[in-house]
Amino acid sequence: MFVSYLILTLLHVQTAVLARPGGESIGCDDYLGSDKVVDKCGVCGGDNTGCQVVSGVFKHALTSLGYHRVVEIPEGATKINITEMYKSNNYLALRSRSGRSIINGNWAIDRPGKYEGGGTMFTYKRPNEISSTAGESFLAEGPTNEILDVYMIHQQPNPGVHYEYVIMGTNAISPQVPPHRRPGEPFNGQMVTEGRSQEEGEEKGRNEEKEDLRGEAPEMFTSESAQTFPVRHPDRFSPRRPDNLVPPAPQPPRRSRDHNWKQLGTTECSTTCGKGSQYPIFRCVHRSTHEEAPESYCDSSMKPTPEEEPCNIFPCPAFWDIGEWSECSKTCGLGMQHRQVLCRQVYANRSLTVQPYRCQHLEKPETTSTCQLKICSEWQIRTDWTSCSVPCGVGQRTRDVKCVSNIGDVVDDEECNMKLRPNDIENCDMGPCAKSWFLTEWSERCSAECGAGVRTRSVVCMTNHVSSLPLEGCGNNRPAEATPCDNGPCTGKVEWFAGSWSQCSIECGSGTQQREVICVRKNADTFEVLDPSECSFLEKPPSQQSCHLKPCGAKWFSTEWSMCSKSCQGGFRVREVRCLSDDMTLSNLCDPQLKPEERESCNPQDCVPEVDENCKDKYYNCNVVVQARLCVYNYYKTACCASCTRVANRQTGFLGSR
Repeated sequence: MFVSYLILTLLHVQTAVLARPGGESIGCDDYLGSDKVVDKCGVCGGDNTGCQVVSGVFKHALTSLGYHRVVEIPEGATKINITEMYKSNNYLALRSRSGRSIINGNWAIDRPGKYEGGGTMFTYKRPNEISSTAGESFLAEGPTNEILDVYMIHQQPNPGVHYEYVIMGTNAISPQVPPHRRPGEPFNGQMVTEGRSQEEGEEKGRNEEKEDLRGEAPEMFTSESAQTFPVRHPDRFSPRRPDNLVPPAPQPPRRSRDHNWKQLGTTECSTTCGKGSQYPIFRCVHRSTHEEAPESYCDSSMKPTPEEEPCNIFPCPAFWDIGEWSECSKTCGLGMQHRQVLCRQVYANRSLTVQPYRCQHLEKPETTSTCQLKICSEWQIRTDWTSCSVPCGVGQRTRDVKCVSNIGDVVDDEECNMKLRPNDIENCDMGPCAKSWFLTEWSERCSAECGAGVRTRSVVCMTNHVSSLPLEGCGNNRPAEATPCDNGPCTGKVEWFAGSWSQCSIECGSGTQQREVICVRKNADTFEVLDPSECSFLEKPPSQQSCHLKPCGAKWFSTEWSMCSKSCQGGFRVREVRCLSDDMTLSNLCDPQLKPEERESCNPQDCVPEVDENCKDKYYNCNVVVQARLCVYNYYKTACCASCTRVANRQTGFLGSR
């Protein structure tokens, strides 16, 4: 049956070749003059309804480091595309439901390349150009023969992962076999055995590989072999014969029993080591002389089928497989980075992990290295200490301390070592405050309009600056608060007469009390009440005054705020707060929770204008461009706009101040 089908196929191809000069094309169904094409579902002559496109974006915010599942790729998926939306320090990983890692498993980062898994070939891409913003990707044509899981090795915020694949519908025709072929017919020069499932073929291939490992390379492979490097499973169909062994088109029969088929050597081995394959070469020869004759002299139906034979079954020399360097342990200054170095050996198209002693003939690459992303920022003291906040006693003084990068820019304090930060505030002692008696001027009027009276003044013990409150300790030589005065005899004089004060309006604290005031004329032994207008030329005594029967408790007193320590970028101001009783003496009876603040922030506005939002650095290493003085070129001036502008402004300010 195979020979008959092969002859029909060759005749069909010859007819098609002869017909092509006439201008007709061959459709996807292999018929001359057909206009059928493959639709997006991979169906020849389809109408794009035989499949379903599944797509989405994985945008979850991840918190813990490690593997996080992104999406499940079902069995039978085709045209698979898993792509990071932006470049990041995360990695994509691929694993089967059986637990076998296909790409980036077991914390080992694989190199970009092609990796077989799930019945298809995945292309793993990781753009490495500095200017590229593209992320990692997995691409595969499919279809898959098992469920696969896509993971993300999370190390920094998730930039988003776009996934897309195609699932064939229940009535869709498989894109693997053209619709006009029937089960059991040959496909691409191979025979598909009817009734034998794909899984059985793969299982047999896996068993054969296991036998090869046990028979050809004992005790050399670890249990984790082939989990993070490309694995090539046996083809799902029988081994493909070399192209030069396909029987040619039939020739006129000139068969005789004097000729037969004989093996004359073999094809070259497919690999130089690690178990390859080769095929015997059969030629038509004379039975007696063994001279080679045209193949038409032999019966083509009797020609043996070339069978695959193993060759160069010895393992390839072991080699050190080097992983990628990890991130630097420090964002600035001298740090460390690490990479994984494994001893690998290729066998049966698999790269397997072996014991390190097998690579002892090679010098092992370093697994650790020093690194430095940039020069660390440092603390700078920008101003001298301010004057003390009080003229005497204990106060505070401040100075401006900033974290400055290696190119002179002010950066966040977190970029400098907080343990080495200089103090920007400290106490200052201006010495003891001197205390003195403070006096007011004597009152201008005598307490009596006639006769003997007194004049008064106020006397208080205070420190010699306005922010202090009355204190004790001025000594016993208190100045007099009253002095006598006499305005002459009172007979016949008109004056205001004041009665006694009423009771205080409250029981404690400050209240008011009243009294009656009348105009009288004093005679020798009597008083004559006059109209108030008669005393209008005299100052009328108050008919109401404040009163204080007993203290009601201690209260908080505070001074005025001092000047702000800075005019911009956030300063502070201070004041003194004391608890005083009703007699103006220090007390500890005030409620601490009601104590006024002694320090507060002020002038928070920025000292410099806002940065132009359109002028930004496009690369993280623009400090190198500044140090190399490349800002004079338009390309670098645009790519590192913010850094180049700051340098230009500083240079302009420096030249202008000279």
